[in-house]
Amino acid sequence: MTNKIVAGLRGVLWWVRSVMGDLDYERYVEHARRHHADAPVMSEREFWRRRHAAADANPGARCC
Repeated sequence: MTNKIVAGLRGVLWWVRSVMGDLDYERYVEHARRHHADAPVMSEREFWRRRHAAADANPGARCC
């Protein structure tokens, strides 16, 4: 019973982190290493800086 609750909470945590974009840098690193092995991987700070700059430059469809 406790294992099912813990598994359920982990699933909810994963979902919330995915929706909030917390896993985006991890996905970027995985993609960069898999498909662009010769290119250097951006630091997490640089990744977020570029991402926010791109969002500010091209707001697109945002709710706020």
